[in-house]
Amino acid sequence: MSFYSAYDSITVDVADGVATIEFHRPDKYNALNTEVMLDLQRAFAELQLDRDIDAVVITGEGEDAFSAGADIEQYAGPAEEHDPRQKDRQELFYDIYRAPLDLHAPVIAKIDGYCAGGGLILAMYCDMRVAAEGSQFGVPTCNIGQIPTGGSNYRAVQLVGEAKAKELVLTAGFIDDEEAHRIGLVNHVVPSEDLDEKVAGIVDAIQSTGRSAVKNSKKAINQAADAPDIDAAREYEADLWWEQFATDERRDLVDEFNEE
Repeated sequence: MSFYSAYDSITVDVADGVATIEFHRPDKYNALNTEVMLDLQRAFAELQLDRDIDAVVITGEGEDAFSAGADIEQYAGPAEEHDPRQKDRQELFYDIYRAPLDLHAPVIAKIDGYCAGGGLILAMYCDMRVAAEGSQFGVPTCNIGQIPTGGSNYRAVQLVGEAKAKELVLTAGFIDDEEAHRIGLVNHVVPSEDLDEKVAGIVDAIQSTGRSAVKNSKKAINQAADAPDIDAAREYEADLWWEQFATDERRDLVDEFNEE
């Protein structure tokens, strides 16, 4: 096992092509303060350069929370007492939140406990979300007089639709694991004791396919989600298709298939 090191609030462990990022603030429900966000920025920059990474799993220490969101203490007091570069800070955080989506490899959020606010924003930018039974999901920003940020409004509408996104945000309420699965916010819900096995099974499935094909497919799906129309999506998809067709991986896997 190799280790990415020198982080203050997270660990990044890499073994057999799989990176596991874990938050280590269980006493704060793994809240995402500035220190955590900057650690994430560095971690994803390093992972982006490591093309041997096939998949990434993000999780939080303990069984209470994946992440309960921002550290609210950072937002106390009048606006004039805060750093005037707060808007720039939010722009930086947007880039960090969407780093899982932009990463070359699939990213899975492994959720056990609360997944709220900024924690939910980060999870929504992952490619898949797998939750333990009993997990809770919410966007309680209106309860503290703020609105969701980090591009989360757009992302939430993509994942669950406008009406459900508005209900989650405007009521500042929480939904349980069953409702999160029903509306498509999470891919799977399993008993807590089966969470590790379920995520490992997804990772194994990813690694048992064409690894370059997986990464190019992620690019194509991401572009399709944001494309203005099907023609634009198809044009980008066609370029990626030919790029993948020209790989040794495609040739070898087709030969293996035809030999079976």
